[in-house]
Amino acid sequence: MTLYTQAESNIRKTWLLITGFLILIIALGWLFSYLLNDQIFLTLALILAFSQSFISYWYSDKIVLSLTRAIPIEKKDNPELYRVVENLAITAGLPAPKIYILNEAQPNAFATGRDKNHASIAVTRGLLERLDRTELEGVISHELSHIGNKDMLLQTMVVILVGVVSLLSNWFLRMGRWGGLRRRDEEREGNLIFLIFAIMAAILAPLAATLIQLAISRKREFLADASGALLTRYPEGLARALEKIASNPNPLRVANNTISHLFIASPFRGREALGWIANLFSTHPPIEERVKILREMSV
Repeated sequence: MTLYTQAESNIRKTWLLITGFLILIIALGWLFSYLLNDQIFLTLALILAFSQSFISYWYSDKIVLSLTRAIPIEKKDNPELYRVVENLAITAGLPAPKIYILNEAQPNAFATGRDKNHASIAVTRGLLERLDRTELEGVISHELSHIGNKDMLLQTMVVILVGVVSLLSNWFLRMGRWGGLRRRDEEREGNLIFLIFAIMAAILAPLAATLIQLAISRKREFLADASGALLTRYPEGLARALEKIASNPNPLRVANNTISHLFIASPFRGREALGWIANLFSTHPPIEERVKILREMSV
């Protein structure tokens, strides 16, 4: 598989997942509206989900940087890091992002911001201490690819969709307790099986939405790997960097489940689960698989 086919494959798979997401929401909206005979709850759920995501889109970068205790730096503080970021940003055709440092021993990095003109890259102290220049370039190219691929926008859209599914399901079950389902069932006798199916859908839909969200997150990591390798023309640099990041035992003290998907590799140590079922609930693909694909690109 070449660099280009890997990137194209991941783009196709991501948009297939997004399409599945939209179909799920449309199906749930129709099903719940049919049973409750009321369109207002669907409208309110959409308004609330979009308003929350709008606020998150505009302020999420400030929140993330604050949660991780990221410290902004200037060029005089780390000229080499600045040169790497600026040179790769020029190659990628992107404005140079702001640069932050996390005072953490674990090697890791993330990108945040609402678009390419309001983007930031944060790297840990451990990353700067343990990676050589080519490995650092691999990591920075990966993060710049997230910016160039508009992953922040996509993640915001996915958050909107997950929020809509969760609100639809929650409101449907609540309205059922208030008697909405009973009134609807009286109007349409013999719909018991249909009603049971709708209740099961309301319970399981948020789980399905979360799984789709995580699958999209994993696909975007594969895409950023491929795009980053295209940027440096040296997939081995990123492959070696990922191996060093994965083998480091230090925990990331500021890590939590809310922001873990932003990092180039899972920030948790000692809590990584194994097996294909566990991988369904992971925000990142297995490092071994990412390294294997990167090295196949070098051939």
